[in-house]
Amino acid sequence: MLNVGVLVGGRSVEHEVAVITAMQMIENLDKSKYNIIPIYIDNKGKWLVGNGFEKFETYKKGDFSMGKEVFINPSYGDKTLYVINKNTTSKGLFSKGEDVEQLEKFATLDVAVLGLHGTNSEDGTIQGLLDTMGIPYTGGDVLASSVGMDKVLMKDVYEHNNIPVVNYMWFYRDEWTEDENLVISKIENLNYPLMVKPSNLGSSIGISKATNKEELINAVNIAINYDEKIIIEEAIENVREINCAVLGRNEDLITSVLEEPIGWKDIQSFENKYSKDGGASRRIPAEVSDEVKKEIEELAKKAFKVINCSGTARIDFLLENDKKVYVNEINTLPGSTSYHLLDKAGIDFKSLMDKLIDIALKNEEEKQKNMVTFKSDLYLKTSYGTKGSSVK
Repeated sequence: MLNVGVLVGGRSVEHEVAVITAMQMIENLDKSKYNIIPIYIDNKGKWLVGNGFEKFETYKKGDFSMGKEVFINPSYGDKTLYVINKNTTSKGLFSKGEDVEQLEKFATLDVAVLGLHGTNSEDGTIQGLLDTMGIPYTGGDVLASSVGMDKVLMKDVYEHNNIPVVNYMWFYRDEWTEDENLVISKIENLNYPLMVKPSNLGSSIGISKATNKEELINAVNIAINYDEKIIIEEAIENVREINCAVLGRNEDLITSVLEEPIGWKDIQSFENKYSKDGGASRRIPAEVSDEVKKEIEELAKKAFKVINCSGTARIDFLLENDKKVYVNEINTLPGSTSYHLLDKAGIDFKSLMDKLIDIALKNEEEKQKNMVTFKSDLYLKTSYGTKGSSVK
């Protein structure tokens, strides 16, 4: 039976959404195949384990007093979670004992399931940590995660690979602080209306639409609270959002049915996306022509593949006048793993979790084939001293 660590939450503004995703994952992991170990990462970045973290009620109450802080050893091959236990040592009949902290093994992980979203989670940071220890994990690798998270890099890569994206530009927060007017003059080379977004964020947080200079300034002043890099995109007026999930690795990819979020205008709010009272609903399958459907499916696979993604991802498209297709963004750890789209493609949630774990193990197997040592006599050819070094 595999020990499956499910990472829950994370130090991110998308913390609550991630908890919901992780609870759905835990509910649908096959208990006859996997020993499930929930690992809660709180808003401050502390890792906690213990009874109760597998229950949604725990997070609703917000009482984590039963949790023990868990630690890792970032050495390759050590897949162990450690906790600190206090033991009292006795000095004698009449002397007081002393509390001694001891690092003890809590569990060893065979694979990590990432129930995480947003910064410090979906952006390659957790993935790099797990790679350091040699723990297989679900979703894309460090490269796929970081590129997919950064909307600027993502669009740069897509544009280079002839994947259609809307016109855009970007700048850093300190550029805005130092010379707001100069940045505005560059932005206004694009055509209003404009979408203003933090480059490294999701769930519609910090996103605004600007139809004039005054709204642009307000929108940027909101976005810079969430990220140091801001992306500005030309907004499409007569637009529909169409989403498509992809599952697999390398060339072995399948696409889901298409969905269209409806009942929103300009921007899907956080509440629209995640609250049952948000007012938005989804049309599944989306009503598009066969030509558009085929184009979206092929672009979804290409967008997935060119950033080296694996596992499952959701690619969000913009459809202009029911004809012109643009890739808006890729979500490398999509909410609820996009199970609702893949379920309608014939893959139920339990089977999806099995596939994600199988892919994670396969990815690690492929990494093991890479050489990480190279024998040479370089040291013998190098003279090294206080004044520097040279290679003969």
